[in-house]
Amino acid sequence: MDDAPAYSPTPRTRATRNRDRIRYDAPTVHAVLDEGRLCHLGFVADGAPVVLPTLYARVGGVLYLHGSTGAAAMRMARGGGLEVCATVTLTDGLVLARSGMHHSINYRSVVVRGTAYRVSDEAEQRSALDAIVDAVVPGRSADCRPADAKELAQTAVLRLELREVSAKVRTGGVNDEPEDVDLPHWAGVVPVTEVYGAPEPDAAMAPGAPLPEYLRTLTGSPD
Repeated sequence: MDDAPAYSPTPRTRATRNRDRIRYDAPTVHAVLDEGRLCHLGFVADGAPVVLPTLYARVGGVLYLHGSTGAAAMRMARGGGLEVCATVTLTDGLVLARSGMHHSINYRSVVVRGTAYRVSDEAEQRSALDAIVDAVVPGRSADCRPADAKELAQTAVLRLELREVSAKVRTGGVNDEPEDVDLPHWAGVVPVTEVYGAPEPDAAMAPGAPLPEYLRTLTGSPD
């Protein structure tokens, strides 16, 4: 699945608007999922829609989603699984048009539909939790204490296969009406990028403790 050239469109993943922005190729889908850190997990509980932010990680053709054993989605996913929709969106730019109607965002997003199952195998659960930690900061799972038995019992992981998947991408500049081009308002794109600040050590750490290599790489900090 990780090497799949594209995901097959389904009635639920076909675009009804802005069809030129839809993408099904695996490189685009995976790049968005791998760059994001939070996804929004949607499902129906007690007849009403629920959408919750949660940590996740992509491992090959699987999305692992983190949660508490007491969370509704985790309880409902036992046994036969839970129908869900998981979304990840990245903002790349603010598109400022001359008219309010044509303001927009340059973005990359992924929507995953399917049945999520609660991970019951301990080895898979531990591996998934390591992947989720590394999705936040690459290399971090090897530099922290793994979950003990009590923590593992309090933590749940959902497994969602990447089968019904689509990406949507908006790039480019302003799409003003021709009659608005001569208006005196500033128009253009403000790029949006993620910037890391200097790491701030916990107060209980020993003075002068060196910064791990993976954090120097992530933040560009010298030490």
